[in-house]
Amino acid sequence: MNTVEKIFNKINLQLTPKHAKQINTSYLFNIGEDNTEQWLLDLTKTTNWITKTNTEQEAECIITIKNINDFNDLANGKINPTIAFMQGKIKIKGNVSLALKLQILFT
Repeated sequence: MNTVEKIFNKINLQLTPKHAKQINTSYLFNIGEDNTEQWLLDLTKTTNWITKTNTEQEAECIITIKNINDFNDLANGKINPTIAFMQGKIKIKGNVSLALKLQILFT
């Protein structure tokens, strides 16, 4: 199991129906050079929120992080998401305010 997969497994363990209902949106994560890892986080569903995918999925917010180490640091609270966004380490397509809702999962 790679680092990205471990992080999404950890997030999946932290997720509750209350979190999903509170956030209530979908995210596509493109992680690594050439979007090596693609993960769909669909919090509009009642269960099975996280899916690894290899195709472009529909999502309300698409988050691209080219450096896997940056994703790891973000997930482990070592870098501030806002600063990482301002530095270009994180790119967001769609509604940026939806990305802010994810902070409750990355703690």
